[in-house]
Amino acid sequence: MNLYQSLGYLVLGSRLRRMSETFLGEINRIYQNESIEFDASWFPVFYLLSKNDSLSIKELSEQTEVSHPAASQLITNLKNRKLVETTVCADDGRRQLVQFTDNGRSLLKQILPVWDAISNSMSELAESDPAIQKMLPAISALENSFRNYNLAGKVGEKLNPILDEKI
Repeated sequence: MNLYQSLGYLVLGSRLRRMSETFLGEINRIYQNESIEFDASWFPVFYLLSKNDSLSIKELSEQTEVSHPAASQLITNLKNRKLVETTVCADDGRRQLVQFTDNGRSLLKQILPVWDAISNSMSELAESDPAIQKMLPAISALENSFRNYNLAGKVGEKLNPILDEKI
């Protein structure tokens, strides 16, 4: 058992971040191997736009569960690469609608088969080990629990009696 495994929940965030970085690095290498100029961090926006003609930055922010400034920054990056464009919403001039440019649609056509291959390969990997099959439901359960569980408050409650004893 390595250090991270032995420390349990104390390093959960570090393990998840490390796993995420490793996984996204592999995904980016797949795109590079296929000579496709795409970054895995763009996936949520590309996926959502592949299912919708256009979305507001607010809708993208809400659906990807990132802050509005983070979504706006990603859209600016994609605009600079000429993959998306924004237009003012006809109903509400304060809202900007995001949609693919021709370059963005062309890139989407290149990456759709990659997404299918990634999905199929990950399904094969999950089928190889019953513990891996439980991973996505476990992550979903943990995400849902964190939404309703005040970890900082619970830890504070446990610390207060200990700290009071020392005073």
